[in-house]
Amino acid sequence: MSWICPICERELKKPNQIHYCIKVSVDDLLKDQSEELVLAFDKLLAEIADWDGVTVSCSKNCIVFVHNQTFFLIRPMKGLLDLKFYSPKLLEDSIVTKSTFYSKKYENHIRLTSLDKLTPRVYALIKESYNLL
Repeated sequence: MSWICPICERELKKPNQIHYCIKVSVDDLLKDQSEELVLAFDKLLAEIADWDGVTVSCSKNCIVFVHNQTFFLIRPMKGLLDLKFYSPKLLEDSIVTKSTFYSKKYENHIRLTSLDKLTPRVYALIKESYNLL
C-alpha cells in the first residue's frame, strides 16, 4: 500500500515517510534538455513504468523509480541524463561510467548523451536492478 504526500504529491511506500518534500514536475527537470534526450527519457519511462509495481515520482533534481525500493534514478544534467541503478556485483562494462559499493550493493551510473546510447543492454541492467530490489 502506498501513500501520496499531500504537499509534493509524491507516491511513497508508507504514510509520513521521510522524503525531500518539494513539488517538481518531469517537465521542470527536463526543460533544458535537448529534444533527443527528452525522447530518450520518454522511451525509458514508457518501458519501465509498465513493469509490475513500479511507481515514478520527481525529487528535487531527479526522477525516481521505485519497486520495493528505489531501483533506478534519472538525473538530468547539462547535455546528458545520468542513469543510476544497482547491481549485486561490480560491473565491468564499458557503458558504466562509475560504480561505487554502498550498502551491500553497487551503485552504477551510465551517462546517456544521445538516443542511440539507449541500447538493450541498458534496459537489461535496469531490469537487473529492479529484480535486485
